[in-house]
Amino acid sequence: MANITKKVSWSSRGDESGGGERTPLLNGSEELSGEGGMFHIGRLSTVDLEEDMTSDEVTFSFLSILDYDNSENQLFLEEERRMSFLGFKCLEISRWVICGLIGFLTGLIACCIDIAVENLAGVKYYVVKQNIEKFTEVGGLSISLILWAVLNSAFVMVGAVIVAFFEPGAAGSGIPQIKCYLNGVKIPRVVRLKTLVVKVCGVICSVAGGLAVGKEGPMIHSGAVVAAGVSQGRSTSLKKDFKIFEYFRRDTEKRDFVSAGAAAGVSAAFGAPVGGVLFSLEEGASFWNQMLTWRIFFASMISTFTLNFFLSIYNNKPGDLSSPGLINFGRFESDSVAYNLYEIPLFIVMGAAGGLLGALFNILNYWLTIFRIRYVHRPCLQVMEAMLVAAVTATVSFAMIYFSNDCQPLGPDQSEDYPLQLFCADGEYNSMATAFFNTPERSVRSLFHNPPGSYNPLTLSLFTLTYFFLACWTYGLTVSAGVFIPSLLIGAAWGRLFGILLAAITPNGSVWAVPGKYALMGAAAQLGGIVRMTLSLTVITTVYTVLIIVIHLVVPQGLYDIHIKLQSVPFLHLEAPATSHWLTAREVMGAPVTCFNRIEKVGTIVDVLSNTSTNHNGFPVVVPVAASDDLGKICGLILRSQLIVLLKHKVFVELARSRLTQRKLQLKDFRDAYPRFPPIQSIHVSQDERECMMDLTEFMNPTPYTVPQETSLPRVFKLFRALGLRHLVVVDSENRVVGLVTRKDLARYHLGKHGLEEMQLAQT
Repeated sequence: MANITKKVSWSSRGDESGGGERTPLLNGSEELSGEGGMFHIGRLSTVDLEEDMTSDEVTFSFLSILDYDNSENQLFLEEERRMSFLGFKCLEISRWVICGLIGFLTGLIACCIDIAVENLAGVKYYVVKQNIEKFTEVGGLSISLILWAVLNSAFVMVGAVIVAFFEPGAAGSGIPQIKCYLNGVKIPRVVRLKTLVVKVCGVICSVAGGLAVGKEGPMIHSGAVVAAGVSQGRSTSLKKDFKIFEYFRRDTEKRDFVSAGAAAGVSAAFGAPVGGVLFSLEEGASFWNQMLTWRIFFASMISTFTLNFFLSIYNNKPGDLSSPGLINFGRFESDSVAYNLYEIPLFIVMGAAGGLLGALFNILNYWLTIFRIRYVHRPCLQVMEAMLVAAVTATVSFAMIYFSNDCQPLGPDQSEDYPLQLFCADGEYNSMATAFFNTPERSVRSLFHNPPGSYNPLTLSLFTLTYFFLACWTYGLTVSAGVFIPSLLIGAAWGRLFGILLAAITPNGSVWAVPGKYALMGAAAQLGGIVRMTLSLTVITTVYTVLIIVIHLVVPQGLYDIHIKLQSVPFLHLEAPATSHWLTAREVMGAPVTCFNRIEKVGTIVDVLSNTSTNHNGFPVVVPVAASDDLGKICGLILRSQLIVLLKHKVFVELARSRLTQRKLQLKDFRDAYPRFPPIQSIHVSQDERECMMDLTEFMNPTPYTVPQETSLPRVFKLFRALGLRHLVVVDSENRVVGLVTRKDLARYHLGKHGLEEMQLAQT
């Protein structure tokens, strides 16, 4: 392995400072210690921002790895054999029912968020507007500025406090966390009920507080949390079990429903069910099957219908199922002018511009996030920063409106919700206020739909510049917020500017260079440049594919992937690093491996599970070959969670012989303990019980995946990625266990500036 650059140390040591502070994880979640599948992947105490630091120098936190491979032990096979054809059909119907419930609840939550944001923002803008109109004539507009800043800060303070102090896992959009979950890495508390409640309340406060954020990302996270809860038929947070959907209490089934929840969130946000399916496929689900596609589409359709139905009732338009509170791209497309062939080069230029601006946005936010992780990790500092950003946003917005002289006539076809006259003549409104003095969704719609002449080039230029930096500063705050709408708003502004300039400098430009059309193209280019979406973006915004292809070529990495990489989460991408074929399983595996015999002593099992220095989660079960040989032949694999359940129920050989009426352990006992298996420290094993024996034959997976020592790294990677594995046993030519490959072993290799680089594991 001499050709690999050893670049970074992932430390497995504990916090030497004594544990007073906790490291933020993915926009707010904090590191946790715990049992079962969690490995400590470092700290940030060695980060020096003055050095040319790579993201790999940022260290890991406690993460739990999910197991998307079913354990086909004897209990599982017996249950499958006993199940009739009707039973399988009932399970399939249950899957559709769950997807329908996910879509309905996600749409209902999205409706509540939309109504709450529109009402709270409406009250705020009405109060500020009345105050501005009052002091415009008599003087003293500074009072209006203070009022605006105070109202913004008050809303944001509430949203930041509940996130920072009650549930840090609700910070940000939640999309990076959901991507990690679907990839097989469980970020702490990412799909809990408390996270959902704080997420919903937090995003309402963030958007109503005037931050440069959107509510679409949190809708996706909310849908995923709803799916994780509904599909299990119980709430572990409320300690309430409804005794339904018990069959789906395992990682494999739960993953599929979380995919449906994420798609339902996209569909509710943009009114695009197909876009929701493609988003879940492209940005979320690492594992996919065709049967899942139609169920996810069904959940997305139900979500969109539910949202539009309740919004139409709220707006006293029961027959109108369009959603006035959300972005509806298709409505604009129906009125737009068809493009000409000579416009394709212009779209390519816009795609390149969106990619470059997106790359700049991501780089700036990357360094800002490192600064926050290093210095702004206390909850009180996080709340203060969020309030500061809210106040600065209000101040900058007020200054831009105050110094703008872009006055437009207020005609009957204008749809401004809060038109500000300020220093304009009677019958006119300040055009800059249309962009700043509004919720981001309404600002995007005005840029799409307002007729030509509604903005002058200087207004759009200044708005693009200021909002770009405000949005970059805002993303990553300890508030619930998304980046979809700010990206669309930035792109719509410079796209409309581009259309205005084309109309001015080209012959007959006013005929074909419709500003609204180019606003749409700019919005798609900017969103694609920041988050690097391709498939789902073409459906969400229904724009031209050539622009998306250019974005894909220009932008090396999306914002969500950057934030995942910043925390060094062991995320497995589609392919293994290039130039890694010469590496073999022997060189990447962990060895020696802790193995159990088919019939093992209870005391040995307890000691291994209690060993905090290793904290292994999968244990090969072997048959000894010879007394002098330390290596045994593989005959199965058993998980830590399974062993804990066996210890909890005292499934010992001696007790089974002495108690002829002892109830046989069933899969239901394992499902009841899922997903929060008790820690080994909570299970009492007496000294006499330590001398008992435990037969693992019935509970182990007798057919685990194995590979020879000479298997190349890309082949091992494909097995992990395609099958959702958690452990892969490495055997020699005689089928003896020689090593074990885990996700951590694969994630430490990546292609860097110096070729294939390895992040060196420090054993301490």
